[in-house]
Amino acid sequence: MPDRNSLYGPLDPAPEAGWAEAPPRMGFFTDTSICIGCKACEVACKEWNDVPTSGLDLLGMSYDNTGALTANSWRHVAFIEQPRPADHRTPPFGGNPTGGSVSADSAAIASGTGNPTGTDPGVPPGSPEPAARMAAGPEFLGMPGAEPPGRATGAETRTDFRWLMMSDVCKHCTHAACLDVCPTGSLFRTEFGTVVVQEDICNGCGYCISACPYGVIDQRKGDGRAWKCTLCYDRIGADKTPACAQACPTESIQYGPLDELRERAAARVATLHERGVPEARLYGHDPTDGVGGDGAFFLLLDEPEVYGLPPDPVVTTRDLPKMWKRAGLAALAMAAAAVVAFVGGGSS
Repeated sequence: MPDRNSLYGPLDPAPEAGWAEAPPRMGFFTDTSICIGCKACEVACKEWNDVPTSGLDLLGMSYDNTGALTANSWRHVAFIEQPRPADHRTPPFGGNPTGGSVSADSAAIASGTGNPTGTDPGVPPGSPEPAARMAAGPEFLGMPGAEPPGRATGAETRTDFRWLMMSDVCKHCTHAACLDVCPTGSLFRTEFGTVVVQEDICNGCGYCISACPYGVIDQRKGDGRAWKCTLCYDRIGADKTPACAQACPTESIQYGPLDELRERAAARVATLHERGVPEARLYGHDPTDGVGGDGAFFLLLDEPEVYGLPPDPVVTTRDLPKMWKRAGLAALAMAAAAVVAFVGGGSS
């Protein structure tokens, strides 16, 4: 185990924070592969925690009308459109057709030679399948099915368009920089290993906002104080499920002991790989990562950046001891230089 009060590395955060008889660490596992984007979690969170409305803005970003986690949106359902094959089989086209239309057979033959194919910059020679598909014109992708893409008929029949949906939330990091920098003790570690803001103590300094590697915490306009997900501290203290997980109709959001959730998540990834979804991966589950693992982690179907998540988050206070040491050395050097200058000036 790391030294007490260490700023990085795997540890159990509740005993580290001074809870002598802490219960098992609790958390969220969000399986984005079964999220349907219903936003029931957003509504349940607002209703239970009395979070103000975020407005009815249409952001012009598909069906996402909240945009990000804010002081008034403690859960955010992201909608990501991907107009490309779900299994990344066919490379994207370069440029747009400028010549007259040709038959698919002609395009396939032409692409196998060095002759122009009627596109700018053109489909590379030796690529008959993309050329034929481009020349064939619009393609009907089919109506939405009752099951996830590829579940009923296999990965080979997936269409050229898919939705990625994800209910984002505060990660309740093992090493929470927001908690480290709070000057008033407004942020504290609960016995369940979660991180909670006490709004009646918050002075609105904003240090926690810049410290969060995920950009989760936000200040409420007209209020000035910081707000974020509490993982329904009042509910879990009474042995109840957090409101968002309780409302999720597909059990995309799962709540329970963190160790159990990690085992369940690993089994789910293995199942998806067996079903032809090799891009499935976990995010935030590793206790050896830059934040010591998250109390709320995710199963993703693409790179973290696609979902707006940092690929390799690191607790922003990790290097504080080195920074203070260097600052101290710099101060000593300046003091020594001042003494030398003073002594030298006095002797002359």
